[in-house]
Amino acid sequence: MAASKFEELKTAIRDYGKAAFQNLLKCRALGDAIISGFHEFEGCPAENVVAVPADGPLDLHLDYGDEAFSYAGREVIILEPVRFGLCLIVGNIEDSGALWLRTVVSAEIVGDNFDVFVASQPVIRVPLEFEGKLDPVFEAIHREFLETFTLEVNEFLDTRFKTGIGFM
Repeated sequence: MAASKFEELKTAIRDYGKAAFQNLLKCRALGDAIISGFHEFEGCPAENVVAVPADGPLDLHLDYGDEAFSYAGREVIILEPVRFGLCLIVGNIEDSGALWLRTVVSAEIVGDNFDVFVASQPVIRVPLEFEGKLDPVFEAIHREFLETFTLEVNEFLDTRFKTGIGFM
């Protein structure tokens, strides 16, 4: 006898729940590996890299833990990319202050890979067995932080705008 429409729906909901939970667990493990490994790639102390919420204000004295991830505080787990903020603390050369740089990392399972996005940069495909294979993600994070400053400085130093008048 064929399953009822209701049973078919219950099976689909169960399968969705399993997929959503697996996506969350695996993306969280990937996020933890990115956060804990970025300092080595960057060549800075481990305490200079912290997980923070992807959006909103930051309290620089909090250890966000799970609250840094987009699923925090939700009663229902849904099948969607997991987002988190990665913050790099860069001490000032001139004084004892520091600059907190934040970028958003988003990851989801697509087939046999993670699709990882750093800010608005192109997708990076990372295998589900990601150990030792995160350098492209680290490079994208570094590039995102670096471009925050170099793009505007390059425009400022562009010699095409030093003489004559121009129209935009």
